[in-house]
Amino acid sequence: MKKIVYTTMVALLLVACSKDDTGSGTGGGGESGGVTEVTPVTSDLTVNLTTDKACYRPGESVSFTADALPAGAKIRYRTMDKVVSEQAAVGTTWTWTAPATDYTGYLVDVYRTKENGTEVILGTIAVDVSSDWTRFPRYGFVDTFDASKKVDGVIEKEMAFLNRCHINGVQFQDWHNKHHWPLGGTREHLDAVYKDIANRDIYTQSVKDYIRIQHSFGMKAMFYNLCFGALDDAADDGVKEEWYIFKGTGHTDKDAHTLPDSWKSNIYLLDPGNAEWQAYIAQRNDDVYANLDFDGYQIDQLGNRGDRYDYKGNKVNLPKTYVSFIEAMKGKHPDKRLVMNAVSSYGASQIAGTGKVDFLYNEVWGDEADFTDLYTILKANHQYGNQALKTVFAAYMNYEKGSGEFNMPGILLTDAVMFALGGSHLELGGDHMLCSEYFPNTRLQMSDALKTAVVRYYDFMTAYQNLLRDGGEEEKVTLVCTDASKNLNLNTWPPQKSAITSFARRVNGKQVVHLLNFLSANSLSWRDLNGTMPEPRLVTKVPLKLNVAGKVSKVWVATPDAHAGASQELAFEQKDGAITFTLPSLKYWSMIVME
Repeated sequence: MKKIVYTTMVALLLVACSKDDTGSGTGGGGESGGVTEVTPVTSDLTVNLTTDKACYRPGESVSFTADALPAGAKIRYRTMDKVVSEQAAVGTTWTWTAPATDYTGYLVDVYRTKENGTEVILGTIAVDVSSDWTRFPRYGFVDTFDASKKVDGVIEKEMAFLNRCHINGVQFQDWHNKHHWPLGGTREHLDAVYKDIANRDIYTQSVKDYIRIQHSFGMKAMFYNLCFGALDDAADDGVKEEWYIFKGTGHTDKDAHTLPDSWKSNIYLLDPGNAEWQAYIAQRNDDVYANLDFDGYQIDQLGNRGDRYDYKGNKVNLPKTYVSFIEAMKGKHPDKRLVMNAVSSYGASQIAGTGKVDFLYNEVWGDEADFTDLYTILKANHQYGNQALKTVFAAYMNYEKGSGEFNMPGILLTDAVMFALGGSHLELGGDHMLCSEYFPNTRLQMSDALKTAVVRYYDFMTAYQNLLRDGGEEEKVTLVCTDASKNLNLNTWPPQKSAITSFARRVNGKQVVHLLNFLSANSLSWRDLNGTMPEPRLVTKVPLKLNVAGKVSKVWVATPDAHAGASQELAFEQKDGAITFTLPSLKYWSMIVME
């Protein structure tokens, strides 16, 4: 089937501020106080860009499509603020050969230059050149596989949106027949249609089509399943009583996750460390891999269950059994990827310590509800994974809002914090955004403005991944506004209400300072439970002073909230161990880089 590209809706609410931000700061550069000339930047975001894949190998051809290109437009390829190449725009489709350097993010912008020398950004798109998607995982999901997905073009349209957001891995939720027998049918005879746990129709062909189309976009497909789930008919399928875990020592009360009466069954829990259960489910997974071209297994758990016992009455150490389970799954299918959920961080250190998972996945709840908890998790995961594993948050927004649209300020502030701290957010499906742990729940919708903003944020996370997610050492910085009339309170992390919070790292010799806008925040929780987080107050032309060590040769800023993420160089003055410059704007998040 022909690919359908997703066109972003520009000139909406979020990008309105970018047309106001034409200044590039004032002052001189260097200790001598000499004047530094910088190019003023403005934007007129009228060009929509798409690429043919979510990520590329070094040297691979990248295909671009623009809906329209005005006369005189130019195309520029940048990594961070460094221009790699530039060309005149000719036609609405073109190709670019990805550079040879692996694991690098780029921002491609279409721009024109006005007679007065001002650059006008017309449109941007990110490109990820990474040979392994788990280096910078951007995780999405799919969860419905019924007859509606058989309509020509439906799946292609959904995956084109995820591709536009550079989603490089997709989790298949609620796709399976039974937790203990995930395949619909047998290895030799697949069922064309079967029922999932909620008794929804699942079409095997729809599952296959999703995988095929994702692969055409360069995405990887990961199937979801618990590490220890069985339905009430599991004995008929060869699951033994001796494999379960129990609430007491007498093996009479199986541990269970209860579900609505209208669903197939409750889910009864087994001992993940039981070798016979491991062999059994590994064989069922083998049946899946033999018929469906999945790239790996997204392993789930249910958090801390309290004291639980095996059939012989021995207390079960679940985090320890997770290690055994992961190792058994990797041993059976060494070529397949593994990721395991750490619910409320339960078992996180043990999961990471296996060395067999490809990134870390934290489902966060009310016991980790604050922005500071995200920071704590990322810092712990960095240690657990020996500084090598990235973190994805499964974090369900506006959880107690009953209907209507997602609250855009809550979504964007949470994404800004997660991305600035170095994490990413499982939130995007092909046809909806997550609002609860039951992924098919569609009670909340994305507005067109939110869709546009989300594309900008994922472009930003991808383009600047080497500054956001590629290591570095955290630093404390002293940053002050030199104009008291602005009435701005600046503080260093952790965040405070009625303040702008800075978070800084030194990355590959660059000092990177993130400014996060909590000036209007009514809460310091990422959850925005009822969708009441206010839109932050936009501040513009903010004169700042920052203490620095060593000579600064260049200062630049980028934000997903203006100019579609394109960077702009700032004039500055360096004197007495500090630099002064003017920040053009701050809406949710701006990133300042000193070189």
